Amino acid sequence: MKKLIYIQLAALLLMVQLAWAQKPVPAPPQSKPIALTGGVAHIGNGQVIQNSLITFNKGKLTNVADATTVKMDLSGYDVINISGKHVYPGFILPVSKVGLEEVSAIRAMTDSQEHGDMNPNVRSVISYNADSEYIPTFRFNGVLLAESTPTGGTISGSSSLMEMEGWNWEDALHSADIGIHMNWPAITRRQFDFNTFTFSESANKDYEKEVAGIENFFADATSYGKQTNKEANLKLEAMQGLFDGKKTLLIHANNPKEIVESARAAQRAGIKRITIVGGSGALWVTDFLKENKIPVMVPATHSLPDRNDDDVDLPYKLPHLLTQAGVVVSIYDEGSLHGGRNLAFYAGTAAAYGMDKEEALKTITSNTAKALGVDSRVGTLEVGKDATLFVSVGDALDYRTNVLSHAFISGKLVTLPGNQEELYERYSKKYGQMK
Repeated sequence: MKKLIYIQLAALLLMVQLAWAQKPVPAPPQSKPIALTGGVAHIGNGQVIQNSLITFNKGKLTNVADATTVKMDLSGYDVINISGKHVYPGFILPVSKVGLEEVSAIRAMTDSQEHGDMNPNVRSVISYNADSEYIPTFRFNGVLLAESTPTGGTISGSSSLMEMEGWNWEDALHSADIGIHMNWPAITRRQFDFNTFTFSESANKDYEKEVAGIENFFADATSYGKQTNKEANLKLEAMQGLFDGKKTLLIHANNPKEIVESARAAQRAGIKRITIVGGSGALWVTDFLKENKIPVMVPATHSLPDRNDDDVDLPYKLPHLLTQAGVVVSIYDEGSLHGGRNLAFYAGTAAAYGMDKEEALKTITSNTAKALGVDSRVGTLEVGKDATLFVSVGDALDYRTNVLSHAFISGKLVTLPGNQEELYERYSKKYGQMK
């Protein structure tokens, strides 16, 4: 009997803990026009309005104006005075495993990679978990959109842009199957030597063979698209959006030669939209990238240099150097999934190392939207675009002042606190007030 009581108490305690850890309830759709008045609006295209008037209805922006010159009748609006605060377009996190992975060490909690080498038909959106504990931690730092991205193989699959809000993947879906991710073969293999704590490199003897395999697959996909009467092929069918510009090919490559060869192979195949996902190697081929109008996604600035002879602060200033060279740059986090919440601060570091602050803001808003092909809907605060934006007490690129008071995703007012904030508030009352 006593043992049964202990079991019941343990079960009750587990239920209480689970209830405490529940994700905030998704918000209902916008039901009334909303007006934000008096805030400093960072449009996302380099423009700043010091005294702004922003209105939105049914999830779309209807006015973005300077309140000193434009007057409006706001009767019928829910008016929110944000004087002294800053308003930004929702930050966009690209190349993320959000919704596909929860605890990387547990195989059953990871669904980001499919078996096989060529998997363009694999759709990340189908596996997206809208109840992920990472989602609230992203949005209380301003990350309101994220690209849910498959990994592995040569062609990993199709990524989709997800809103950090929703009951299920259908609710959270912003733009389906926007990109195909491809890992270009490495020219050299790098191995870490634990005896010397250095990297050693050796030539990839199969490089030409692996490249030929990709080019043959491109050729097969092109031929398949030209056929009128054909047997359905899911892999080749998934590639067709690359040839009419509906999808973007995101090529993971870092070595300068790999970047150029992969982009040229894609161009020869007739692929319209190309984005490079890589690192410092892009710095040595900026003329090629600029001439071909190929955007580049660079890893988080809070990282170490790739090579021993790189400047120790190269990751910090890389976005600025590429922007100076005329390349469209955005930032992603290639490390652990939880690092995505620091996206704003990666851009802030770029601003501290030479980049204009509004240019740094572009690397996580408008530039990312362009690189993913969704800039017609998000990335800037412009009339007609989605009302996906947030209000911060101060500079959102500074961790000391990135404190959100409001956040809207497609016009929906979302709940901001996550488990970490709730735990902080809970225990600061017990321990934080000690004198």
